[in-house]
Amino acid sequence: MIRKLKENPAIIGLVFTVAIALLALAMTGVAYINPDVFSRMQTFLFDCGVDAIGALISAGLYYGCMKQKGEGTDAFRRLNLFVSAGFAVNFLLYFTAGIPGQTVFPFIFAMLSKLFDLLMIYYFYQYVRKTLGFEGKLALWADKGIPILMAGEALVLLTNIFYPLTFSINAQGFYQSAELSIIEDICLIVTSVITVILIFRCKRPVNQKIAGLTFIILPLITYLMVGGTFGYASQYGMILVSLIIMYCIIFNEKSSKLAATETELNMATRIQLDALPPFTPEFPDHPNVNLRASMHTAKEVGGDFFDYFAIDDNRICFLIADVSGKGTPAALFMMTSKTMIKDYALTQGSTSGIFTSVNARLCENNEAGMFATSWIGILDTRTMTLQYTNAGHNYPMIQRKGQPCEEIKQNHGLFLGGMEFTRYKQDEIQLEPGDRLLLFTDGVVEAHDKGKNLYGNERLQQVLDGARDCPGEQVLDRIFDDVNQFATGVPQFDDITMVILTIQ
Repeated sequence: MIRKLKENPAIIGLVFTVAIALLALAMTGVAYINPDVFSRMQTFLFDCGVDAIGALISAGLYYGCMKQKGEGTDAFRRLNLFVSAGFAVNFLLYFTAGIPGQTVFPFIFAMLSKLFDLLMIYYFYQYVRKTLGFEGKLALWADKGIPILMAGEALVLLTNIFYPLTFSINAQGFYQSAELSIIEDICLIVTSVITVILIFRCKRPVNQKIAGLTFIILPLITYLMVGGTFGYASQYGMILVSLIIMYCIIFNEKSSKLAATETELNMATRIQLDALPPFTPEFPDHPNVNLRASMHTAKEVGGDFFDYFAIDDNRICFLIADVSGKGTPAALFMMTSKTMIKDYALTQGSTSGIFTSVNARLCENNEAGMFATSWIGILDTRTMTLQYTNAGHNYPMIQRKGQPCEEIKQNHGLFLGGMEFTRYKQDEIQLEPGDRLLLFTDGVVEAHDKGKNLYGNERLQQVLDGARDCPGEQVLDRIFDDVNQFATGVPQFDDITMVILTIQ
């Protein structure tokens, strides 16, 4: 439970916002039920209702943006958090006010309300700064100056504990401003002016600019309409309206962009899968050779790939590869690599020559620094001799008939796309009927559980030994199921791709 909260701190914020909203609603109920409290708070009942409902709506907004991602999302959540807290302490200020001789609680809640106001201003600036992408010297100055200004104002507020510099609670238990209360508005005025200037300067759509300005303009108009009086719920109400406007305009626009991106990624996934050979290929001229594959991507578009094809009447080429990175860039590099490998495999006679040529081509104009680990084999179906080359990839597992499986260890070559003039070597092994060879990417053995323990080669070997008599496709399913069971509760972080060769 504690680990889950650490991994998802937004949950703590949600619990807090819901709790203070329910507290405000409960206290409102007490005010209506208790005649003494009702008569004392009758003047403030409307404001209390606004505060209670506002705290609840803020909690709803917080929940609505919990799964949102992107620039400014974290700042928007925190802004919501302090708006909800502001509603709650404002309500508690009303609830405890008007009791003669009782000044401690009204003072505490008034102080908290003002401190939350400062935090609201700060996170509002952080939100629009990240969302609208403020640039220039003024933005850099504001990043440093606004926190310092707020810290100074917080110190001024705290001096009220010892001396009523900006506000106090009178003998009747009501809030009243002091002569220097204008000091409290300095931070609000300076931050608002700077933010407005930066909003007008930024190169963003007009609707996003308007959404940011509403958080400044609406509460300011309300504040001026009530004569600058502290504590009116209508001011917080306008803040809430502004939050809703910002949420609807900016987050909905982000959602539209994400939906469009998701559609494009789904299309890219379809294109990528169509470029791969079938998972259950048939080689009619080679009935004693059985090849099967499986691929489960961690993202919509993965960086792993595999291939198998007949070079001529007597040779079958098969390979597996893992491209650096994830997503669309990895997929594009994957398509290029796959095409090159097949082209050279059809024209060159050795696995070492194929990788040497492909590597040289991939290194040309590779400014992005993309690379791929890969393993390639060419099986001569007349002699069952397997010629292979490893370019920095995981060692394959071989399972000889009647024997436990083991790794085929040989010297690694450098990954493809690493150094232009790398020359690769090749090795050979003899296969017999009943032998089985498994190729896989590191998404299999590097899968981990909640305790960060790796799945590892040993577990993989145990599954292979236990599935000795199963068809190739069932072996792949059992491996994937075992990896998933091992990593229960942990999201798949890497592509899982496997190719299995069985000599029948």
